[in-house]
Amino acid sequence: MPTTTQPQALPKANPHPRTAAIRRRMQSTRVRAYAALALGAICIGFSAIFTKWSGIPGPVSAFYRVLIATAALAIPYAWQVYRQRSRERILGIGTKRSKLTPALLGMTALAGFFFAADLASWNTSLQYTSAANSTLMGNLSTIWVSLGALFIFHESLKRRFWTGMAIAVAGVVIVVGRDAFEHPHLGWGDLIAVGSSLFYAGYLLTTGRTRQQMGTLTFMWLNSVAATIILAIYVFVTNQTLTGFSADTWWSLIALGLISHALGWLSINYSLGHLPAPLTAVTLLLQPVITALLAVPLLGEGLSVYQIAGGLLVLLGIYTVNRR
Repeated sequence: MPTTTQPQALPKANPHPRTAAIRRRMQSTRVRAYAALALGAICIGFSAIFTKWSGIPGPVSAFYRVLIATAALAIPYAWQVYRQRSRERILGIGTKRSKLTPALLGMTALAGFFFAADLASWNTSLQYTSAANSTLMGNLSTIWVSLGALFIFHESLKRRFWTGMAIAVAGVVIVVGRDAFEHPHLGWGDLIAVGSSLFYAGYLLTTGRTRQQMGTLTFMWLNSVAATIILAIYVFVTNQTLTGFSADTWWSLIALGLISHALGWLSINYSLGHLPAPLTAVTLLLQPVITALLAVPLLGEGLSVYQIAGGLLVLLGIYTVNRR
């Protein structure tokens, strides 16, 4: 009777050196993207602090915010363009990311419009409703980004993502929403804040697509130029005062432009070139938590047990969304 022999297990093949190098490079890029996203969330977490310290109308602080950032980024952007042009002359070829097609410029201008409209509408909403209501309604952007990615761009979002997003949003509601529930009256200010969340979602979705074909600094500067022009028109039409501020106000505006906008959004725009917009939007729910923490030493505000519990929920939701 013939005997059958069991096939021997083949030894595991070592990954090809090029494949291993690609994996290491992808992992390194992902780590940098998450680090940039965390830095960006911290920087924009200061924006409410600096805006409050400035003591001037929201639309005016928003205008100076993007104007100062645009001026600060002009020199590094000009240097980058000079280096690219020099490289192209030497090599005789153009780089893919340096070609600014009309479609790319249009998308960048659209992102600038969304960002300017978000700042103008959210700051305007503060004149008609409470800060808690405005913050709560503004963070609806996370839901709009996720729905836009699903239905407009047909991105596949797993059940884990929706679970984590729900947990994080619930945490934000607890952190900033107590006043909103204690004073549940909704009016024009709340509707304007909802509109700002739609503009914010449009910015994140547009940026996520545009950054795949455009460098971080190029997109950031062109987008800031567009936002500055739009906010300048808004401030002019609404007859806002742009001068006569104290030294403390100007220092707050400079910090707002350099830290919250230039450094903060430069970091976030970098991460949007490597991470999906829905994941980025959920992770940016860290902002109200960071602002609440910063308000303790900088504004003398306290933290309630509800806010601490809500902050932990936000962290749990962000971990759930980003867990591989």
